[in-house]
Amino acid sequence: MSRLTKSILIVTLILVADQILKIWIKTSMSLGEEFSVIGNWFIIHFVENNGMAFGFEFAGQYGKIFLSVFRILAVIAIGWYLLKLIKKELPMGFIICVSLIFAGAIGNIIDSAFYGLIFSDSYGKVATLFSEGGGYATFLHGRVVDMFYFPLIQGRYPEWVPFWGGNDFLFFRPVFNIADSSITVGIFSILIFYRKLFNQLDKKPEEEETAEPAETATPVNDVPEN
Repeated sequence: MSRLTKSILIVTLILVADQILKIWIKTSMSLGEEFSVIGNWFIIHFVENNGMAFGFEFAGQYGKIFLSVFRILAVIAIGWYLLKLIKKELPMGFIICVSLIFAGAIGNIIDSAFYGLIFSDSYGKVATLFSEGGGYATFLHGRVVDMFYFPLIQGRYPEWVPFWGGNDFLFFRPVFNIADSSITVGIFSILIFYRKLFNQLDKKPEEEETAEPAETATPVNDVPEN
Protein backbone atom coordinates (compact mmCIF):
# COMPACT_ATOMS: atom_id res chain seq x y z
CA MET A 1 0.00 0.00 0.00
CA SER A 2 1.47 3.34 -1.07
CA ARG A 3 1.95 6.32 1.24
CA LEU A 4 -0.74 8.24 -0.64
CA THR A 5 -3.23 5.39 -0.22
CA LYS A 6 -2.49 5.15 3.51
CA SER A 7 -2.95 8.90 3.92
CA ILE A 8 -6.27 8.86 2.03
CA LEU A 9 -7.45 5.91 4.16
CA ILE A 10 -6.61 7.73 7.42
CA VAL A 11 -8.36 10.92 6.32
CA THR A 12 -11.43 8.99 5.12
CA LEU A 13 -11.77 6.95 8.33
CA ILE A 14 -11.55 10.05 10.54
CA LEU A 15 -14.04 11.99 8.42
CA VAL A 16 -16.54 9.12 8.36
CA ALA A 17 -16.30 8.55 12.14
CA ASP A 18 -16.52 12.28 12.85
CA GLN A 19 -19.56 12.87 10.65
CA ILE A 20 -21.44 9.73 11.71
CA LEU A 21 -21.12 10.72 15.37
CA LYS A 22 -22.09 14.35 14.72
CA ILE A 23 -25.13 13.39 12.66
CA TRP A 24 -26.21 10.90 15.32
CA ILE A 25 -25.85 13.54 18.05
CA LYS A 26 -27.72 16.09 15.97
CA THR A 27 -30.63 13.76 15.18
CA SER A 28 -30.85 12.13 18.63
CA MET A 29 -30.29 14.89 21.19
CA SER A 30 -31.44 18.45 21.78
CA LEU A 31 -28.94 21.20 22.49
CA GLY A 32 -27.58 20.95 26.04
CA GLU A 33 -28.71 17.35 26.56
CA GLU A 34 -26.15 14.93 27.97
CA PHE A 35 -25.61 11.42 29.26
CA SER A 36 -22.82 9.72 31.17
CA VAL A 37 -20.47 7.27 29.47
CA ILE A 38 -18.08 6.57 32.35
CA GLY A 39 -19.10 7.94 35.73
CA ASN A 40 -19.04 11.70 36.12
CA TRP A 41 -15.82 12.28 34.20
CA PHE A 42 -16.66 11.16 30.65
CA ILE A 43 -19.91 12.66 29.43
CA ILE A 44 -21.53 13.07 26.03
CA HIS A 45 -22.76 16.65 26.18
CA PHE A 46 -24.28 18.17 23.03
CA VAL A 47 -23.17 21.74 22.33
CA GLU A 48 -22.64 23.78 19.19
CA ASN A 49 -20.14 26.56 18.63
CA ASN A 50 -19.69 29.28 16.05
CA GLY A 51 -15.97 29.46 16.33
CA MET A 52 -12.82 27.46 16.67
CA ALA A 53 -11.88 24.12 18.16
CA PHE A 54 -12.87 23.21 21.73
CA GLY A 55 -15.77 25.67 21.73
CA PHE A 56 -13.79 28.90 21.46
CA GLU A 57 -15.82 31.62 19.79
CA PHE A 58 -14.94 34.05 17.02
CA ALA A 59 -16.72 37.38 17.00
CA GLY A 60 -19.91 38.03 15.03
CA GLN A 61 -21.25 37.00 11.63
CA TYR A 62 -18.37 38.59 9.74
CA GLY A 63 -15.97 36.83 12.04
CA LYS A 64 -17.75 33.57 11.26
CA ILE A 65 -17.37 34.10 7.51
CA PHE A 66 -13.72 35.05 7.94
CA LEU A 67 -13.07 31.94 10.03
CA SER A 68 -14.84 29.66 7.52
CA VAL A 69 -12.92 31.11 4.56
CA PHE A 70 -9.67 30.88 6.53
CA ARG A 71 -10.40 27.21 7.28
CA ILE A 72 -11.01 26.47 3.60
CA LEU A 73 -7.76 28.16 2.57
CA ALA A 74 -5.92 26.36 5.37
CA VAL A 75 -7.27 22.99 4.22
CA ILE A 76 -6.14 23.68 0.64
CA ALA A 77 -2.68 24.62 1.92
CA ILE A 78 -2.44 21.57 4.18
CA GLY A 79 -3.59 19.28 1.37
CA TRP A 80 -0.95 20.68 -0.97
CA TYR A 81 1.69 20.35 1.74
CA LEU A 82 0.65 16.77 2.45
CA LEU A 83 1.05 15.79 -1.22
CA LYS A 84 4.45 17.45 -1.23
CA LEU A 85 5.50 15.43 1.83
CA ILE A 86 4.31 12.18 0.27
CA LYS A 87 6.35 12.84 -2.88
CA LYS A 88 9.43 13.47 -0.75
CA GLU A 89 8.99 10.03 0.85
CA LEU A 90 9.35 11.35 4.38
CA PRO A 91 8.73 9.10 7.42
CA MET A 92 5.21 7.63 7.38
CA GLY A 93 4.68 8.73 10.97
CA PHE A 94 5.10 12.37 9.98
CA ILE A 95 2.71 11.94 7.04
CA ILE A 96 0.15 10.37 9.39
CA CYS A 97 0.39 13.40 11.71
CA VAL A 98 -0.26 15.84 8.86
CA SER A 99 -3.09 13.60 7.61
CA LEU A 100 -4.72 13.81 11.06
CA ILE A 101 -4.56 17.61 10.97
CA PHE A 102 -5.93 17.65 7.42
CA ALA A 103 -8.84 15.34 8.28
CA GLY A 104 -9.77 17.29 11.40
CA ALA A 105 -9.80 20.59 9.53
CA ILE A 106 -12.08 19.17 6.83
CA GLY A 107 -14.40 17.65 9.45
CA ASN A 108 -15.13 21.01 11.08
CA ILE A 109 -15.42 22.79 7.73
CA ILE A 110 -18.23 20.43 6.77
CA ASP A 111 -20.19 21.53 9.84
CA SER A 112 -19.63 25.23 9.20
CA ALA A 113 -20.39 25.06 5.49
CA PHE A 114 -23.32 22.64 5.29
CA TYR A 115 -24.95 21.87 8.64
CA GLY A 116 -26.89 25.14 8.64
CA LEU A 117 -28.35 24.18 5.26
CA ILE A 118 -29.29 20.57 5.95
CA PHE A 119 -30.36 20.57 9.63
CA SER A 120 -33.16 22.32 11.47
CA ASP A 121 -32.36 24.02 14.77
CA SER A 122 -31.58 22.03 17.92
CA TYR A 123 -32.85 24.49 20.54
CA GLY A 124 -35.31 22.64 22.76
CA LYS A 125 -35.82 19.86 20.23
CA VAL A 126 -34.07 17.20 18.21
CA ALA A 127 -32.96 18.50 14.82
CA THR A 128 -34.36 17.11 11.58
CA LEU A 129 -32.16 16.28 8.62
CA PHE A 130 -33.42 17.87 5.37
CA SER A 131 -36.53 19.25 7.05
CA GLU A 132 -39.30 20.81 4.96
CA GLY A 133 -38.78 24.15 6.68
CA GLY A 134 -35.18 24.27 5.55
CA GLY A 135 -32.02 24.67 7.57
CA TYR A 136 -31.24 26.96 10.48
CA ALA A 137 -28.56 29.03 8.70
CA THR A 138 -27.04 29.93 5.36
CA PHE A 139 -23.91 28.57 3.68
CA LEU A 140 -20.77 28.98 5.85
CA HIS A 141 -22.86 29.99 8.88
CA GLY A 142 -23.42 26.52 10.32
CA ARG A 143 -22.35 25.64 13.85
CA VAL A 144 -19.79 22.98 14.73
CA VAL A 145 -21.17 20.04 16.72
CA ASP A 146 -19.20 19.11 19.87
CA MET A 147 -19.93 16.34 22.32
CA PHE A 148 -16.92 15.00 24.30
CA TYR A 149 -16.84 16.42 27.83
CA PHE A 150 -14.28 15.40 30.46
CA PRO A 151 -14.90 17.23 33.77
CA LEU A 152 -12.06 15.31 35.43
CA ILE A 153 -11.39 17.56 38.41
CA GLN A 154 -13.82 19.95 40.09
CA GLY A 155 -13.20 22.12 43.12
CA ARG A 156 -12.63 25.63 44.39
CA TYR A 157 -9.51 27.80 44.25
CA PRO A 158 -8.09 28.66 47.70
CA GLU A 159 -8.79 32.20 48.83
CA TRP A 160 -5.09 33.09 48.66
CA VAL A 161 -4.85 32.42 44.91
CA PRO A 162 -4.59 35.79 43.06
CA PHE A 163 -7.53 36.73 40.78
CA TRP A 164 -9.29 33.32 41.04
CA GLY A 165 -9.34 32.84 44.81
CA GLY A 166 -12.67 31.49 46.02
CA ASN A 167 -13.96 30.75 42.51
CA ASP A 168 -14.92 27.31 41.26
CA PHE A 169 -12.61 25.54 38.82
CA LEU A 170 -13.20 22.66 36.44
CA PHE A 171 -10.67 20.61 34.51
CA PHE A 172 -11.19 19.80 31.64
CA ARG A 173 -13.90 22.34 30.69
CA PRO A 174 -13.89 22.53 26.84
CA VAL A 175 -16.26 20.28 24.89
CA PHE A 176 -14.80 18.90 21.66
CA ASN A 177 -15.30 16.39 18.83
CA ILE A 178 -13.35 13.80 16.85
CA ALA A 179 -12.10 16.41 14.37
CA ASP A 180 -10.70 18.56 17.22
CA SER A 181 -9.01 15.49 18.70
CA SER A 182 -7.49 14.58 15.34
CA ILE A 183 -6.00 18.06 14.91
CA THR A 184 -4.65 18.11 18.47
CA VAL A 185 -3.06 14.64 18.27
CA GLY A 186 -1.48 15.50 14.93
CA ILE A 187 0.01 18.80 16.12
CA PHE A 188 1.34 17.50 19.43
CA SER A 189 2.79 14.39 17.81
CA ILE A 190 4.72 16.57 15.35
CA LEU A 191 5.98 18.81 18.16
CA ILE A 192 7.08 15.83 20.24
CA PHE A 193 8.46 13.43 17.64
CA TYR A 194 9.16 15.37 14.45
CA ARG A 195 10.09 18.90 15.44
CA LYS A 196 13.63 18.53 14.15
CA LEU A 197 12.33 17.34 10.80
CA PHE A 198 10.97 20.82 10.01
CA ASN A 199 14.49 22.20 9.93
CA GLN A 200 15.34 19.73 7.18
CA LEU A 201 12.24 20.22 5.01
CA ASP A 202 13.12 23.69 3.77
CA LYS A 203 16.75 22.95 3.21
CA LYS A 204 17.67 22.58 -0.44
CA PRO A 205 20.11 19.89 -1.35
CA GLU A 206 23.51 21.40 -1.49
CA GLU A 207 24.67 21.68 -5.03
CA GLU A 208 27.72 19.66 -5.61
CA GLU A 209 30.55 21.84 -6.58
CA THR A 210 31.91 20.66 -9.85
CA ALA A 211 35.26 22.31 -9.70
CA GLU A 212 37.16 21.98 -12.93
CA PRO A 213 40.47 20.28 -12.49
CA ALA A 214 43.32 22.73 -12.47
CA GLU A 215 45.20 22.88 -15.71
CA THR A 216 48.41 20.98 -15.51
CA ALA A 217 51.35 23.18 -16.22
CA THR A 218 53.18 22.21 -19.35
CA PRO A 219 56.63 21.11 -18.32
CA VAL A 220 59.37 23.27 -19.69
CA ASN A 221 62.07 21.24 -21.34
CA ASP A 222 65.49 21.88 -20.04
CA VAL A 223 67.53 24.01 -22.36
CA PRO A 224 70.02 21.66 -24.03
CA GLU A 225 73.58 22.30 -23.22
CA ASN A 226 75.76 23.63 -26.03
